[in-house]
Amino acid sequence: MSHGNRASDRAYATLLDEIQSGALAPGTVISETEQAARLGVSRTPLREALARLAAHSLVTQVSPRVTVVSGVEADDIRALFDVRRALEETAARLAARTPDRSAFAALAAAFADIQAAGGPAGDADGYYALIARFDAELDAAVRNDYLTSALHTVRTHLVRVRRLARDNPERLTASVAEHRLIASAIVAGDGDLAAHATHVHLHNALASILDSLSAIPEETP
Repeated sequence: MSHGNRASDRAYATLLDEIQSGALAPGTVISETEQAARLGVSRTPLREALARLAAHSLVTQVSPRVTVVSGVEADDIRALFDVRRALEETAARLAARTPDRSAFAALAAAFADIQAAGGPAGDADGYYALIARFDAELDAAVRNDYLTSALHTVRTHLVRVRRLARDNPERLTASVAEHRLIASAIVAGDGDLAAHATHVHLHNALASILDSLSAIPEETP
């Protein structure tokens, strides 16, 4: 049984990465037979992996044996950001109450260094790695498994949305300043400012993503 779980986890991780990276684009048909052979797993663990992806609305089952990668529409992204805003503003407010906020001081300094260098300068992946570190510190500071679990689900979708949208150098530079303010507000113990700065950041991020997606021509199936 444990072997089956490992096979299911491996299939899930591979498919998730391919959906998030865009290797499996929206609308792609996932055939159980083909995917099981490609991933080197039997049908049962593959079905378990697909069920987990379906639970996160990343794939949709259109028939008993055919599953399709879910599309990402503007309304879906707005709905995702509604949830993200509620969760991340709460997380920022809670983080500002924690006794040890030294990790956020280090993050604020890292964001300040990027600002001083004129922005991410083409290193979007490195910047996203810093954002992942920021998210991890936020989770650790909040110490709320329910909130962290909900945020993890949102971030799973967010990676995919970021990949579908094009990197905008000006937006990334603005995002550096926004994250620096959030981190600095947490360090200062100002929960209201941390939440407000998070709200402004997410408002700008959503607007940029929607603008980017609207510029992408529709692909014919």
